[in-house]
Amino acid sequence: MSWLTEYVRPKIRTLLGRREVPDNLWTQCPACQQMLYHSELAKTLKVCSHCGHHLRAKAEERLAWTFDNGVFARIDLPKVPADPLRFRDAKRYSDRLRAAREKTGLDDAIVVAHGRIGGQKAVVAAMEFDFIGGSMGAAVGEGLVAAARLAVLQEAALIVFTASGGARMMEGTISLMQMPRSVIATRMVKEVGLPFITVLTDPTTGGVTASFTMLGDIIIAEPNAEIGFAGARVIEQTVREKLPEGFQRSEYLYQHGVIDMVVPRGELTATLGRLLSLLCVKAVDRAA
Repeated sequence: MSWLTEYVRPKIRTLLGRREVPDNLWTQCPACQQMLYHSELAKTLKVCSHCGHHLRAKAEERLAWTFDNGVFARIDLPKVPADPLRFRDAKRYSDRLRAAREKTGLDDAIVVAHGRIGGQKAVVAAMEFDFIGGSMGAAVGEGLVAAARLAVLQEAALIVFTASGGARMMEGTISLMQMPRSVIATRMVKEVGLPFITVLTDPTTGGVTASFTMLGDIIIAEPNAEIGFAGARVIEQTVREKLPEGFQRSEYLYQHGVIDMVVPRGELTATLGRLLSLLCVKAVDRAA
């Protein structure tokens, strides 16, 4: 190395001062491994511009993307007993709840808001996967019931964005009871002739898939979302057969009639607006 690189360049850098590069400018696409600017991801709604992979999104981002002009009003959800079973594995459940609340800024794994989509009234419940894997405990069940009651009160459609690993094991039977409770919530909406739409995002699994998720009047999924009840390896070990490639992905489920539509994230709001313009008119006609 020459004296220019060994001596002069370090001196110049010292005189001018080094610019610190923030370490949060980039996100790596989990599909194609390309590095993506956060600013670019924000413009594409967290869809990779190189391969089209849909990165996971936060519940509050879902609300901002879905409602007209990003305008909505969140509602306070009913409080539930914290750590009713005093559960502990590697950590206390109360400690896990505290850490999840600090990480996400949410009380639990669901957010409920109301506003308009395509000019039509709508109540949206969005699940937050970063909150203990979006698991469904008593708080999520209460949130779904509250969303259904609000939809009935406002005579609005109910839309649920799912992102969950299933029932929350730390609440035992209490979490399993949220499966029938969430089904009852959907019936409240359907019995008065209001639309109920589910949007399945990556991942939607376990008891969430086995309850209200598959009861939507229209079931939409994002591209390549993992959707199923048990994991592929568990199923293969149970049936002792090799499963088809991608059998738990949204495209496979669409081809086999399990879901109604696979819609890219950038087209989702417009699609929901068109659906509501049709379904809400029919709901009004039935009420009349």
